Amino acid sequence: MEKKTESFKAEIAEMLDLVVNSLYSKKEIFLRELISNASDAIDRAKYLGLTQKELLADNPDWRIDIAADGAAKSLSVSDNGLGMDAADLEKNLGTIASSGTKAFRQALKEKGGEALPELIGQFGVGFYAAFMVADKVTVVSKKRGTDAAFRWESDMGGSYTISDAERAGFGTTITLHLRADQEEYLDRWRVADLVKKYSDFIAYPIYFKQADAPKDEKPEDKKRREEDEAKPLNTRVALWKRPKQDVKPEEYAEFYKHLTHDFEDPLETIPFSGEGAVEFKALLFIPKKAAMDLFMPQQKRGLSLYVRNVFIGDDIDLLLPSWLRFVKGVVDSADLPLNVSREMLQDDAVIRKIKSAITSKVLSVLEEMKKDSAKY
Repeated sequence: MEKKTESFKAEIAEMLDLVVNSLYSKKEIFLRELISNASDAIDRAKYLGLTQKELLADNPDWRIDIAADGAAKSLSVSDNGLGMDAADLEKNLGTIASSGTKAFRQALKEKGGEALPELIGQFGVGFYAAFMVADKVTVVSKKRGTDAAFRWESDMGGSYTISDAERAGFGTTITLHLRADQEEYLDRWRVADLVKKYSDFIAYPIYFKQADAPKDEKPEDKKRREEDEAKPLNTRVALWKRPKQDVKPEEYAEFYKHLTHDFEDPLETIPFSGEGAVEFKALLFIPKKAAMDLFMPQQKRGLSLYVRNVFIGDDIDLLLPSWLRFVKGVVDSADLPLNVSREMLQDDAVIRKIKSAITSKVLSVLEEMKKDSAKY
C-alpha cells in the first residue's frame, strides 16, 4: 500500500493532549499498559486458534520482549500474538469513539489528574500513555493469517501515518522514541522493577534485551548479560492458582488495579476454590467505590473467565446475578470445554453451579463485612 497520512479527529487530539500533559507523576504506567495490551493480543490469538488452527501453524512459543537501545534512545515492547493489519491499525490506534472521548474528558475534569491511571485503562486509551514518555511512537505489526506487515507512526503532531513494513514473524512491536528526560526507562533494572511492580502475574514470560550491547564487551560481562536476558522478569504464576498464604496483600491489590484499572486498592479481596461437583478457582474483589458506568444499562458487567489457563472472555455476566455486578474478578475452571463460546455458556450446567457457588460466597463475605462497622 502507498504510505498514507491521516489526521486525528479534533476530540481525539484534545484527549491525547490531556493524557500526555496532565500534571501527573506516574508516567511509568505506560509500560504496564503496553505489556497488558501485548498479553491481550496473545490471549486473542490463543482463543481464535482453538477454532482456526491455521493461525497457530507456526507453533508459537508465547512471549513478550522488551528491548532497550541506548544509542537510538528507544524502548520497544514486542509480542507474538494476533497482530494487526492496516485496517486494524487505523481502527485501534487512529480512532476512538467520540462518546468515549467526551466521557473521558468529563471524568478527568471531575476526578483530576491523579486519577489518570484509572481513567486511561477504563476508556481504552492505554496505548496512548506511551506518549507520556516518547515524542514519537512506531508500531510494526503482522496479523496472523495474513502475509503483509504494516507500520503505524505518529509524533503527536495531530496526525499519523500507515505504510507497508517488513516483519519476520506474526505479532506487534511498539517502539517508543524516548524524550530526553525519560531515558531512565532504558535501564534494565528500572524496567525489571516496573515489571515486578505492575505485571508480575502476566501469564506469558517477559524478557528484557539490551539491543545496543557494546561490541568490545568483556566475555564475562557478555555471559552475565546473556544469562540475565534468558531469564523472564516475571514469575507468571496466576494469583488465583497460588495458595493465598503465599500472596502478599499488595500483590492482590496490584492485580486488582490491572484487572479493573481502578486507582484505589479493593475494599475486600476474596480468593477461594470450588470443589466437589464442579472444581474452579476464583479471585474476587469488592471495590471501594462504584464504577462510573455501573448504572449504564448498555454496559456489560461480569467476571473474566479462563478455562485451564486459557482466556475465554471478560465481562462474562452469567457468572454473577446482575445485582452483584459491582464485584470484579476472575474464574478459572477445568470443567468447561476449551472451545466454549459465550452462547454455549448460557445453557451450561457448570456455569450455573459456579454462579451459585460464587453468589453464596460473596453473600457470606458481605455478611461478615456488615459485622465490622468500624472497618466497613
